[in-house]
Amino acid sequence: EVTQASSHVERVLNTETLEVITGRSNPELARSVSDALGVSLDDEVINLFSDGELKVKIHPNLRRKEVYIIQSTSFPQDTNLMELMTMASAAKLASAEKVTAVMPYYGWGRQDRKDEPRVPITASLVARQLVSAGVDRIFTLDLHSEQVMGSIDKPWDNLYASRVLLPEIRSLGLEGAVVASADVGGAKKAEKFSLLLDGTGDIAIVYKRRSGRDVRAKAVIGDVEGRDVIVVDDMIDTAGTLTTGVQLLKESGARRIIVAATHGVFSGPALERIDQAPIDQVIITDTIRQPEAVRNHPRIKIISVADLIARGIKGIHTGESLSELIPMPGSK
Repeated sequence: EVTQASSHVERVLNTETLEVITGRSNPELARSVSDALGVSLDDEVINLFSDGELKVKIHPNLRRKEVYIIQSTSFPQDTNLMELMTMASAAKLASAEKVTAVMPYYGWGRQDRKDEPRVPITASLVARQLVSAGVDRIFTLDLHSEQVMGSIDKPWDNLYASRVLLPEIRSLGLEGAVVASADVGGAKKAEKFSLLLDGTGDIAIVYKRRSGRDVRAKAVIGDVEGRDVIVVDDMIDTAGTLTTGVQLLKESGARRIIVAATHGVFSGPALERIDQAPIDQVIITDTIRQPEAVRNHPRIKIISVADLIARGIKGIHTGESLSELIPMPGSK
């Protein structure tokens, strides 16, 4: 099920100086964003040569215009990144004044540090490649690690999908719910989410021990017995960390368990693990284009971030502050 948030973007943009284009990573989201902005979308930019090489052709005149390229770098990551870079280069060569890469999902975001010998810091490498291709600004949602924004000397706006996830969770009518993190590293995110949800800051943390690829949940820190639990995270990939944590929460007495995450990566055995886990509902956003198996899954609900992205683009284009789009404790 996909729920589209209603648009409340004022039609005050100078559409003569703005162009929105997209590649093949998530054209449905790009169309929803352009509809919310009230502008046209060039979504037939990418073609292929007979040998599979990318061929980019942007159709509108871009001279002295601000170009917004909507492209997530989800699977296939390399192809989607190459599309983004070639579109940015084409826009610059066509005399675009500014090029903004709107990346609802920023691939490689977890590779944000040199955690073992002889490995790259790919998150920052990708950012530098985008700048080399002609990108003047990057706009993302829920980066896995915000420190990557410091790897380039260009503006970088990062908004939070809690703006759209919180109203959906409030609509469930949960009372006295506790917000949980599936690991210690997500404790701060869980605490902020709880403060935004009901102002309590009441959280639980699943403590786990990792040995190579083996992850074992050891204990729950916090009181979840007889309470509804909302597990929050920035993404769900293979769902291994998530489901081991959820199982321990259930064994610790949790009643209903709701999972809220921005990016539904769902690779490998993710859906099978979710099917087998004691999860009542998974709420994600449409930053990543989902196959039918996810869209039609009885326990997965997809909330659109199109309006949030449109408001971000509007703020960038008109010079307005984006601060009001960043949820703060006490806001509704």
